Amino acid sequence: MPDKNLILVIEDDAQISQFLQSSLKANGYLSTCARSLLEGKQLFYAHKPALIILDLNLPDGDGRDFIRYLRTHSDIPILVLSARQSEQEKVACFDLGADDYLAKPFGVNELLARVKVSLKRTAMMSLRDDIFKVEDLTIDQANTRVFLNQQPVHLTPIELKLLLVLVQKPGKVFTHRQLLSAVWGAEYVDDTHYLRIHMGRLRTRLEKNTAAPRYILTEAGIGYRLAAT
Repeated sequence: MPDKNLILVIEDDAQISQFLQSSLKANGYLSTCARSLLEGKQLFYAHKPALIILDLNLPDGDGRDFIRYLRTHSDIPILVLSARQSEQEKVACFDLGADDYLAKPFGVNELLARVKVSLKRTAMMSLRDDIFKVEDLTIDQANTRVFLNQQPVHLTPIELKLLLVLVQKPGKVFTHRQLLSAVWGAEYVDDTHYLRIHMGRLRTRLEKNTAAPRYILTEAGIGYRLAAT
């Protein structure tokens, strides 16, 4: 069983690694550190951590390869921590299955907040049944029904599919390509206008103020996520 407080740090910079481990320890987390992709794989299987903090520039390869590899074996949360700050890098990591992305230099409080959210989301997913609730929104996945303020909401099949993808991991960013592939098929991954139109319609049905949404949140240039709290 995974240790709910153990975090695997994969970072080859000794100073950053030491800082991460001391910060995590000061906030009640256990941690272990790898300096390469190979060591990261070995420690992952040896310790079964609850979360991975992953650098991308590693001596024996690219951290994106680790994300790709791990997603064929595990659904563990992966928080990318990298000096690469371009939107394209973030989208690539999210498309591969990363759960979050924080650019260096980073603030320790923001890092800890993201760690807390990722672990909380994992706990929510393991404890809850097929009914997800956030504020006044209820999504009954088993029966594919949606309620707002305890009143049923009529959604089109496309709108419902979009919402059911997002609710698989509340709080996680789904990229445009991931959503398009899941709802329309792989041949539509570049047709972002479809997504904007239907996401806009979905918001009008769920949000009191579409200019300041509470449930369907936008990650500019990357994708969308369902609010977790």
